[in-house]
Amino acid sequence: MPDYVIVGAGSAGCTLAARLSEAPDVSVTLIEAGGKGRHPNISIPAAFANQFRTKLDWDYNTEPEPHCDGRSLYIPRGKGLGGSSSMNAMLYVRGRPLDYDLWAAGGCDGWAWDDVRPYFLKAENNERGASEHHAVGGPLNVCDERSPRRLTARFLAAAEAAGIPRIPDYNGPEQDGAAPVQVTQRNGARFSAADAYLRPNMKRPNLDVITHATVLGLELSGGRATGVRVRGRGRRERVISADREVILSAGAIGSPQLLLLSGIGPADHLSAVGVPVAHDLPGVGENLHDHPYAVCIWESTVPESLYGADKPKPMLEWLLRRSGPLTSTVAEAFAFVRTRPGLPAADVQYHFAPAYFADNGFEEFDGHAFTFGPVLVSTKSRGNLRLRSSDPLDKPRILTNTLAEPEDVASLVEGVKLAREVASKEPLAEARGREIYPGADAVDDADIEAFVRRHVDLLYHPVGTCKMGTDDAAVVDPQLRVRGIDALRVVDASVMPQIPGGNTNAPTIMIAERAADLIKQA
Repeated sequence: MPDYVIVGAGSAGCTLAARLSEAPDVSVTLIEAGGKGRHPNISIPAAFANQFRTKLDWDYNTEPEPHCDGRSLYIPRGKGLGGSSSMNAMLYVRGRPLDYDLWAAGGCDGWAWDDVRPYFLKAENNERGASEHHAVGGPLNVCDERSPRRLTARFLAAAEAAGIPRIPDYNGPEQDGAAPVQVTQRNGARFSAADAYLRPNMKRPNLDVITHATVLGLELSGGRATGVRVRGRGRRERVISADREVILSAGAIGSPQLLLLSGIGPADHLSAVGVPVAHDLPGVGENLHDHPYAVCIWESTVPESLYGADKPKPMLEWLLRRSGPLTSTVAEAFAFVRTRPGLPAADVQYHFAPAYFADNGFEEFDGHAFTFGPVLVSTKSRGNLRLRSSDPLDKPRILTNTLAEPEDVASLVEGVKLAREVASKEPLAEARGREIYPGADAVDDADIEAFVRRHVDLLYHPVGTCKMGTDDAAVVDPQLRVRGIDALRVVDASVMPQIPGGNTNAPTIMIAERAADLIKQA
């Protein structure tokens, strides 16, 4: 019987499995529903969207969203070793110190910036070298993009011309401004949490990694989690018991779903779907939020984009030299801005892509183009996750309530207007052709708002459904222990009480790094 059973080999699960198994007298079993994560579309950075709606993707969709013209919004989640760190755009962003200080002020003692900063550094191996704000020697490789497109330099110069300052490091002391991205790659290929934490340690005798195994629910006895029920490839079910703790690291969709399937959650909902109530915990599945974004796209009059990156020559360059357009994360630069006075931090983040990227990459365009639009990083709207039935294989009901709050809409409308202003500045203006989105028909604020509601998508950063805190809505306490159930923790993005101001992979790894120390100290 292992000491620890970890459910989910994503960013958090890989980190936890590696850190907990560092002690040779501790045994760890890591369970993953997907495979070993070796598909070429995982390794090639620019091919990340080719994984969407394939066997590598859990392929979730929301219910019709009432504030988004009744559209269902797509939520891809990586399935396989590395989880969503094997599917994401590899963008290394920590968020602002303010984000974590707000966590602490809201009841998450021990999670202020000064508490979590050492864990960001512990994880990091930054190819720029060690500095006041960065570290070397950690498992997670962080580097600059190898072969950025020339359009990206035009964007950075145009942003500066529009009054957005150029900054050397958005993970440094000041986030506001524009900068090239840093990425979780090594030698021009993706470097996922599985690459960083799991694969180097797979031969440890005290670490057992099980793939193609779906966890159906928790085993509970006397208010304690004792193990998990698992179904393997042959559909045979078995119980894997844990001597010390069960740790859910299945993500902001999977972890609350497993709690609910196990009878831990809002009693009225559980009764309604026929799940016996083991523990009434109203916050499970609540507080769901993500980063919504709208795309602004222009044709490019210069051949400086990623168009044609899938042709044989770029593929050969990547295979032989690990350089060229296929090393791109598609989003090659950021700009963090405040759309109105009085905000404590940026409310909008632009991802500049020297490419056509609409409808999550499914919409095709034959020609050179560039894309950047506002991503709302301080969303106020909240949704929830509920079971569709008591069947563990049924996908849950997901409703984000995106754009429910007027403040969220206002930020995105102003963000679209600022995107147009940046695109009008040189040297980007001389590369700007026809505006495809929002298009010439979007003239005033009402038109832009209608466009946003009609086209808004999510940036694949769901968080918050097993909120950390001390209030009645909290699911886990500041030690990440599920309230009211012994020997059970949740360690992943679902515990974030408020989404950080930026991409969520690095913060998720930080959470797992800190959780490993909390567990070792228990």
